[in-house]
Amino acid sequence: QVQLVESGGGLVQAGGSLRLSCAASGSIFGANAMGWYRQAPGKQRELVAGLTSGGSTNYADSVKGRFTISGNNARSTVYLQMNSLKPEDTAVYYCKLTSWRGNDYWGQGTQVTVSS
Repeated sequence: QVQLVESGGGLVQAGGSLRLSCAASGSIFGANAMGWYRQAPGKQRELVAGLTSGGSTNYADSVKGRFTISGNNARSTVYLQMNSLKPEDTAVYYCKLTSWRGNDYWGQGTQVTVSS
């Protein structure tokens, strides 16, 4: 059983910062890839940022230059530093891990609310 636990969400004013954390536990021996997704009310879940085991990163255009993903795939931990937050960043943020076997695991989500 693999479990992902996220933390770090909350309420922040526009222009502020938050740091999300995600750690995996259970029968997982590293990750092929990890990433952060978000889902706003009435919208589809979208990729925010991804991190491969080789250290490559990718970002949604809407967050480039403001968000930074980091982590340790061998330890199945991933972080998302979010700066210059905007009200449109308000969403539930989910951590995702893809194992070396190709299985996807999701966290329970953490709410990020940015007030104007």
